[in-house]
Amino acid sequence: MESDKTIKNEFQKTADKVSLITIIENTMLSIFKLFAGIFSHSNAMISDAIHSASDVFSTIVVIIGIRLAAKESDKEHPYGHERLECVAAIILAMVLFLTGMGIGIGAVRNIFSGNYDNLEIPGVLALIVAIISIASKEGMYWYTRHYAQKIDSSALMADAWHHRSDAFSSVGALIGIAGARLGFPVMDSIASLVIFIFIAKAAYEIFKDAVDKVVDHSCDSETEKQLYDCVMENENVLGIDLLQTRIFGNKIYVDVEILVDGSKSLREAHTIAEAVHEKIERDFSRVKHIMVHVNPKA
Repeated sequence: MESDKTIKNEFQKTADKVSLITIIENTMLSIFKLFAGIFSHSNAMISDAIHSASDVFSTIVVIIGIRLAAKESDKEHPYGHERLECVAAIILAMVLFLTGMGIGIGAVRNIFSGNYDNLEIPGVLALIVAIISIASKEGMYWYTRHYAQKIDSSALMADAWHHRSDAFSSVGALIGIAGARLGFPVMDSIASLVIFIFIAKAAYEIFKDAVDKVVDHSCDSETEKQLYDCVMENENVLGIDLLQTRIFGNKIYVDVEILVDGSKSLREAHTIAEAVHEKIERDFSRVKHIMVHVNPKA
């Protein structure tokens, strides 16, 4: 079984690698989109470029959050720093929403202005860049998602969804640019509004997941059932009076009250509780803390 230090080192190494690739890709893509948006006269593409640029900032936030979460427990934080990763995810969600809000306000202003004849028709370069962006961001979504699941990182998973929202926004930009080139200039602004909707949805999902982990949300029913079955595998456990779980960052805390034959000595009861503790710890890598309480059965 790997030591906690080895697991944390692997976690940090993977997160750093994915984040560095993300920063390089988003920086290049945002510059490329901005160039195409300006020279092709596409507000949707410029909005998409701003979205990609915000990804660079969000990834930096993710890196900081993961590094803080990986810190060892100390006197002031005896249970560790895992929740700091959730704080990073919440900040990321807020940045994502505010970025989308700026795009949405500009789009609504253009749509309701009524001066569609004054809106410029996007060039073909914007179309090409939109297609490249969709393929690139969807690829980054699956790449980041894979490693987020591998190391069980909520902040990295939030970053993966940021990539997916960017891919969706590029789809909206593609449709809007194509529509504008077909003779409907307002479609470019409508595309920007659609981009905002996708961004707002992604921000909400990231925010909700992070908040659930901060407020001691319980595990899903399937995980709790697996924990229950794991405890009951011990032949000395006659029943379970209480089984409670709570998510602490990307870790799980477990409190369980087991029923044991009341005629057993304190030493024997302690040995049974210790065996239950060790089996949960061995079978569930996400479980960080386990409290086993023994109740006597008459």
